[in-house]
Amino acid sequence: MQVEAWRLPAQAKIQPAFDENVRAAMPIEYRIHHRQRLVVARGSGTVTDQDVFGYQRKAWSDPSIVGYDELVDMTKVQGFAIPSVGRVQELADLSAAMDHRVSESKFAIVAPNDLAYGLGRMYETYRAINPASSKKVSVFRTLPEALNHLGIEELPPWEDA
Repeated sequence: MQVEAWRLPAQAKIQPAFDENVRAAMPIEYRIHHRQRLVVARGSGTVTDQDVFGYQRKAWSDPSIVGYDELVDMTKVQGFAIPSVGRVQELADLSAAMDHRVSESKFAIVAPNDLAYGLGRMYETYRAINPASSKKVSVFRTLPEALNHLGIEELPPWEDA
């Protein structure tokens, strides 16, 4: 299997991926905020196929978060290493299959750079055309736009999860 690696342009402004509140440097970390019924995930560095599928399977197999809204922040992602863009549809199909059929929820993706935004929009489209999908997926360039979509004024502190 050949893996394509996509990198952001050299002129793209990238924030350092280090955060003292995160226990380990992993490409995708998430926190569950039960009081707000919200799952927040943050990507950093180079995100791989295994990272996104692993996050989806691990986080969303937890029955305690059925019907929760979701926010995935790709602001600190520097690149993606996935076998093909066809995997975006496979991820959307897996995600839709894991959705709770009774309750609808919202899913906001923050993707300030063009590559992450484009992949996010592909994912959004595949989720929208999948009849099993019960999440309303939207992609935004900024965190405030995403929070507005979710009806949240500000994110709960990362360490409070």
